[in-house]
Amino acid sequence: MSKDKPVIFDDKSYGHLLDSIKTRIHSSQHQVAMYVNSELLYTYWNIGHALNQERDRQGWGAKVVDQLALDLKSSFPTMKGLSKRNLQYMMRFAAEWPTSQIVQPDAAQLEIETKKGANDDKKASLKPKVPPSTKQIQSPDNQLDIIVQPVVAQFQAFESQAFARVPWSHHMLLLDKIETIEERSFYCEQIISNNWSKRVLINKVDQDLYHSQGKLSNNFAQVLPTNQASMVTETFKDPYFFDFLQLGAESSEREIEDSLTTQIGKFLLELGAGFAYMGRQYKLEIGGKEYFLDLLFFHTKLNCYVNIELKIDAFKPEYAGKSQFYLTAIDEELKGEHHQPSVGIVLCKEANNIVVEYTLKQSSVPLGVAEYKLVHELPEQLRGLLPSAEEINNSIKRTQ
Repeated sequence: MSKDKPVIFDDKSYGHLLDSIKTRIHSSQHQVAMYVNSELLYTYWNIGHALNQERDRQGWGAKVVDQLALDLKSSFPTMKGLSKRNLQYMMRFAAEWPTSQIVQPDAAQLEIETKKGANDDKKASLKPKVPPSTKQIQSPDNQLDIIVQPVVAQFQAFESQAFARVPWSHHMLLLDKIETIEERSFYCEQIISNNWSKRVLINKVDQDLYHSQGKLSNNFAQVLPTNQASMVTETFKDPYFFDFLQLGAESSEREIEDSLTTQIGKFLLELGAGFAYMGRQYKLEIGGKEYFLDLLFFHTKLNCYVNIELKIDAFKPEYAGKSQFYLTAIDEELKGEHHQPSVGIVLCKEANNIVVEYTLKQSSVPLGVAEYKLVHELPEQLRGLLPSAEEINNSIKRTQ
């Protein structure tokens, strides 16, 4: 009996096959996770809606939620998420998110009762179509078939909303910190696009990203096509926060650049989705002379190069002239035929809006000016209560 011959295959083809299968598995895992999250949120939304409905109908108070939490814990001892606090969040979740596309039936409509022995046709006409994962729950006395489940169309309408793909812990944070649905919707879209953790979300909310996104001074509308100008504007913000660098206010441009490139991951996170790092002090040779760009990126969604010039002082008109020269060089030396015009951003400690406005009116290339902050300002209620850096240093010297 002959032994099986060893399998011979092309290493490159096998590598492609393996990568393809791994990609499919990761994609499937992500889709399953998102589907499970949507089902969980829809369950919470339904519970919250039912509680709100009965509260308004019966005039119930907070004690009902207390008792309900105890009874649910007794009925489902191993199930998490049924605490009094979480039930209250569910009520807020259902009340504060839009429901115009999610037609929620009354509680009575969710329980379809059919007598035992009724013909199949009658049963079929009474039972709504349900997802494959939904199970039929029979009453203990076997007298009634009680189906408690959402209609497929309702779940699909819910799942199509952006907020249905956001984790519950993020929703609780947004409900606590954000008052308007417009602002919550903005952060939900950012969470989905950038895959933000809860910690990152807290940081972005504290930085008030909603009001800073797209607010930098620029000339994009004057020098770019309308559609592209709008996309470019919404990509950038003002100000940028570099507090993760842990540098003092008197740091030099070189020190800031060093720290930014050392912590490039956090820097890219602060810039936003789509930025690909090309290099620091990126060399271009023009007319036999070498020029060095502070920080060069390529933005995958905008399909263009982005040059960032970093300045440690207030904005000056000559900074725009230098950036304009660099952008022209990038478009001539690096830009491909399929790329959009390159964009320049001047990051400086402060910028006088009138000076920036007058300067950008004379620029023929896409240019924006934004401020950066190395450290957060203390909340107003804490100012004067904490010692300054100088006081701390003096105290240390006295003890040495």
